Amino acid sequence: MSAAPALPHWEETPADLPGAIREVKAAIRARIAASGRSVEEVFAAVEERLAAEVEAVEAELKNGEQVWPEIDYADLAAGRIGADVVERLRRRGCLVVRGHFEREQALEWDRDIVRYVEGNRFFERYRGPGDDFFGSVGSRPEIYPIYWSPAQMQARQSDRMATVQAFLNRLWTYDSQGERWFDPDRDSLYPDRIRRRPEGADSGGLGTHLDPGTLDLWMTSAYQRAFRHLFDGSVERYDPWDAAFRTDGPQYPGTTMCSAFRTFQGWTALSDMDHDQGVLHTVPIPAAMAYLMLRPLLPDVPEDDMCGVTVNQVFPASERWHSLLLRALAGIPDVRAGDSVWWHCDMIHSVAPVRDQRGWGNVMYIPAAPWCPRNEHYAASVRAAFETGSSPSDFPEEHYERTWPDRFGPADLNATGRRGLGLPA
Repeated sequence: MSAAPALPHWEETPADLPGAIREVKAAIRARIAASGRSVEEVFAAVEERLAAEVEAVEAELKNGEQVWPEIDYADLAAGRIGADVVERLRRRGCLVVRGHFEREQALEWDRDIVRYVEGNRFFERYRGPGDDFFGSVGSRPEIYPIYWSPAQMQARQSDRMATVQAFLNRLWTYDSQGERWFDPDRDSLYPDRIRRRPEGADSGGLGTHLDPGTLDLWMTSAYQRAFRHLFDGSVERYDPWDAAFRTDGPQYPGTTMCSAFRTFQGWTALSDMDHDQGVLHTVPIPAAMAYLMLRPLLPDVPEDDMCGVTVNQVFPASERWHSLLLRALAGIPDVRAGDSVWWHCDMIHSVAPVRDQRGWGNVMYIPAAPWCPRNEHYAASVRAAFETGSSPSDFPEEHYERTWPDRFGPADLNATGRRGLGLPA
């Protein structure tokens, strides 16, 4: 075993993307070779592990079992989640929290959102999708670029939301190497949008993809350290729940990006939704990130290609390069208003298409984004957007709410909300 060579890195988007891809792929291959293993050997070890996980998911689906773990909010809040359930959550990386909010509370929030957007003449002023990605869903609109409604902010700063977020954050290893990478009990209130899909709608859905980043995952120094075990030949030590260095890394800018570190992505249901009505699917295997990161290094992939990953687009998961993983794609169960749905930030996910949808399909996107240096930095821009009613900087500059008099204001913040925006409690 020889000394591992350093990797080149680009903290901002490289001017010559094909050249940078070729350079970093060659360097990662050399670093793996220095461990005494080849890329092919390392990838084979990953593939063997993941094939077993895929087959387990396929068997559950074939037997009609529910792949997504489900827990009751009451049990979570009372500390009644057993070690066996926690182990299953970490294996699957996704869950449904039943009764996260009272059903009538969720339905009232849904009604409040309608009053908020209609009272401010949103539909007369709507200019169409602000980004190419959500524009693909096909309904007009399905994704509302609304961030500061009382309903959204009440849910973000609620005690019940904070309780679930802290539980999810603690599934991660957040203390290691002499550092605390994030505070599991404090969320940064990452603001996101609303989905309202009406009864009878046709929607094109969203294809299989990931959200943690794009080429920055291979090319920035913080992510190179976060994925160090994938890039130095010690893949057996890779842990998708290890937060080390994840809270430092930047993300290359684009119209679909996330400047914050999220332990889990999530949404809260504002309506009842059946499992076959255009719902969320995931590949419920957090460790699949190892396959996704190493696959571009194999010789069948062009030297200037990362299996289709590029900047200013989401990270695609495709049959061409990731067919093994996509065999495990599994949808959520039926959910009711007030349930919440969560999935590990690295996981492949999609939204199934639907025609003539039964019932409404309404959600508020609220993730778990614990307080850390990366999220504290983003919180400064969130505060400015909140104060002016602007779209947050991670999202297209649409700014519908700037003149809306009834948006949630600073006087409405509780202690949790103030802490989440980086304000004194």
